[in-house]
Amino acid sequence: MARVSTYLNFHRNAEEVFNFYKSIFGGEFTSGGIARFRDIPPAEGMPPIADEDKDLVMHIELPILGGHLLMATDAPESMGFKVSHGNNVHINLEPDTKAETKRLFVALSAGGKVTMELQDMFWGAYYGSCTDKYGIQWMFNCVEKN
Repeated sequence: MARVSTYLNFHRNAEEVFNFYKSIFGGEFTSGGIARFRDIPPAEGMPPIADEDKDLVMHIELPILGGHLLMATDAPESMGFKVSHGNNVHINLEPDTKAETKRLFVALSAGGKVTMELQDMFWGAYYGSCTDKYGIQWMFNCVEKN
């Protein structure tokens, strides 16, 4: 079955970030919970996982709203990654009600930065945006059904 998800890379704090998101959205981590780099079986010709990276998150996923999956990994520099926060990832949430939109907006913007306050927009939506305390950008677009 086709699906849409958003994948995020973090510098050694994916588990903390996803526990924060779980506290907001509820639910459970799917696909067997948190997979760690220590779970990678040794492969011929591949260097061993650095001891300081073994407990980092290799993969984590959490259903957040309307079946959308949010996925992530820690991206260790020892494996050639260099994580930098930019403006290239936004997660767009489309809750069913203004009340749920407001609840999610307040929770996700706590400790972060509101980039546009929630407001009624010309296209008929209740819209706003924020960057959470982990540097992830969120957009909220609610069109209440009558």
